[in-house]
Amino acid sequence: MRLLVCFLLLFQVPILVLSLKDFRLGRGKGGSLGSPGGDINEPLPAAKWFKQRLDHSSAVNLITWKQRYFVNDQFYDRERPGPAFLMIGGEGPADPRWMVAGAWFAYAERFKAIMFNLEHRFYGESHPTKDMSTKNLVYLSSSQALGDLAAFIKAMNVEYKLPKDQKWVVFGGSYPGALAAWMRLKYPHLVHGAVSSSGPLLAKVDFREYFKIVVGALREKTGDDQCSNEVKLAHNQITTLMKTQPEVIEAEFRVCKPFSGASVNDIKNFYNSIADDFADLVQYNEDNRIGADKKYRNVTINSVCKMLTKQNSLPAYKKLAQFNSIMLDKSNQTCLDYSYNNMIKELRNVTWGSDEARQWMYQTCTEFGFYQTSSDEVEVFGNNFTVDFFIQQCQDVFGKKFDGKFLKAAVDWTNNEYGGLDLSIARIAYVHGSVDPWHALGMTKYTDSAAPVVYIRGAAHCANMYPPADSDSEELKQAREAILSYLGNWVSYP
Repeated sequence: MRLLVCFLLLFQVPILVLSLKDFRLGRGKGGSLGSPGGDINEPLPAAKWFKQRLDHSSAVNLITWKQRYFVNDQFYDRERPGPAFLMIGGEGPADPRWMVAGAWFAYAERFKAIMFNLEHRFYGESHPTKDMSTKNLVYLSSSQALGDLAAFIKAMNVEYKLPKDQKWVVFGGSYPGALAAWMRLKYPHLVHGAVSSSGPLLAKVDFREYFKIVVGALREKTGDDQCSNEVKLAHNQITTLMKTQPEVIEAEFRVCKPFSGASVNDIKNFYNSIADDFADLVQYNEDNRIGADKKYRNVTINSVCKMLTKQNSLPAYKKLAQFNSIMLDKSNQTCLDYSYNNMIKELRNVTWGSDEARQWMYQTCTEFGFYQTSSDEVEVFGNNFTVDFFIQQCQDVFGKKFDGKFLKAAVDWTNNEYGGLDLSIARIAYVHGSVDPWHALGMTKYTDSAAPVVYIRGAAHCANMYPPADSDSEELKQAREAILSYLGNWVSYP
C-alpha cells in the first residue's frame, strides 16, 4: 500500500475549512483550482454579509467592514447536532457552488454538518478598504485572516444558536491549507480539528525546490528521463536561436511583440512564462478540477510528454512551442505577453475589479516569499529567473523598501509566528500529493500519531478535495477514506 497514512488521536465533534485557489505569482497560467461545474441541480445559497473588524491586532480600532460568506444547513439536525464545517476562503472569490458539491460536501452529509464558507479579506467581493493601495494592504495578512475566522466562528455560534460544545473542523487547500493548520494552532479553543490539504507551512524566499519537483514529476509519471531531456534540449535550442534567429522563436511561441528592443527583464519573463507551462501542467495534473474546460482534460503529464518525445522530424523547440500554444489557448490568450513593464503596470493597479494577482503578490512580498526560481533546475529550464528577479518585482510594484533584506525578515517572522515545519498540535491531518511541488514546504513525514500525514503517490495539488472519479488512483481513493475516518474519530458522530 503506497499511501502513507499516519494515525491520529480520537476525539469528539468538530467544524471544517477549505480553499479553492492556488498561489502562483503574477503571470502563472491556470491560477485557480477551478469551481465545481457540471450538473449541479441543487439551489445555490445566497451570499450573506458579516460585520467584521478591520484590525484584529488593535483593541481600540473599532472600524468595521462587511465580509461575504455562505451557509448550507440542509444536513444539520438541531435535535441531534453534528459538527460545523468551515471552508476557508483563499486568494480568489468564494464560489457558492462549493456549498453543494465537492469532497467536503460528502463529508458534511455523512456527519450531518452545518456548512460555512468565509471569503478571504481583500479577495472576491470582501473589500475592507476603498482600494488596494499599499497603505491599505497593510490590513491584508494571514494573521488578520485568522482573526476574521475567529470572530466569524464566535458570531455564528450565537447567530445560529449552535450548542455550547459545538466542534469546528477547518479544512483548507493550498494557502488556506496552511491557514487551516495555523487556525488550529492559534485558536484551539475555537477549532477542534483541521484538514490541511497541500498547505505550505514553511515560508521560504527562494522556493528552488519547486521546479526540481516539476522535473521529478515528469520522471515519476513517465518512468524515465526522456521527457525532461527533451525539455532541456528545447531550451538549449531556444537560447541559441534567440541569439541567431530570434524571429523564429517569436513566431513559434506566438509572442505579442518582437524581441528587438526587449529588456533584460522582458527576456527573463519570457523564459519564466514557458517554464510556467510545465509548472501548471504538473501542479494540476489529473486533479479532477470539475470546473476545468473539458477540451483540455487530456492535457496531462503523460499526454504532453508523449507529444514532446514523439519520434518525428520536428526539433525539440517546435514541439515545446506546440505545448505553449495549447496553454495559451487554454487560458484564452491570443499571444504570449512577456512584457515586464506590462506585468508591473497590471500589478500596480489599486482599483477593485482588476486582476487579483496584486493582493497575492503583496502577501508573498510581506509574508511568504514562495518564489519559484530556476536555481535548482538550471540544466532543464536555464537560469533566467533567479530570486533577484522576483524581489525586484516586489520593489517595482510596492516600493524600494521591499528588498531582499525586508523579505528575509518577513519570512523569518512568519516561520517564528507559526512554527514552520515544527508545528506540533493534535487533530490536524496534513494531506499532500507527491506530484504537487508545494509538498516540499509542507508536512509530509510522520511525527505525531495525533497529527496524521496522508501522502498520496502520484497525486497533484489538492486532488483529495475534489469529487471522486472512476479514473482516480487507489491511493487517492484511500486518502479520501482516511480523511473520512479521521473526521469520524474527531466528531464521534455515528
